[in-house]
Amino acid sequence: MTERVVRGLVVLALLVDAVVHLRLAPQMQLAAPGGIGGGWLFRIQAVVALLVALYVLLRPSRGAYLVAGLAALSAFVPVLLYTYVNVPAIGPIPSMYDPFWTTPKVISAVAEGLGVLLAGIGVWLTSGVRDARPG
Repeated sequence: MTERVVRGLVVLALLVDAVVHLRLAPQMQLAAPGGIGGGWLFRIQAVVALLVALYVLLRPSRGAYLVAGLAALSAFVPVLLYTYVNVPAIGPIPSMYDPFWTTPKVISAVAEGLGVLLAGIGVWLTSGVRDARPG
């Protein structure tokens, strides 16, 4: 029962991440309308989050939770980094510095952070470590 609740929450966190990224993608593309731009990066993140959510939902395993944790972490770290550090453009990737905490950004960051934490719990629940009791 506990694993099912954790699974549902991980899937929900990834879905929230995907929805926010899809909704913000057009705005993020304005910095580089003809190039890779933040919009394409946001769309890629959204698709990854959706695919991983489906993977966790259909095959709840240690590996699925590890992938979910990485997917959430791959969004959580950049949102913090680009909020507090003005990272310059790196090759075709534009600078996405945004020091302001808007409501969608907060929702996304909270979902991603919880996604990382819950995925870690999912790894623990599916690893069998919790069943190993000393002799």
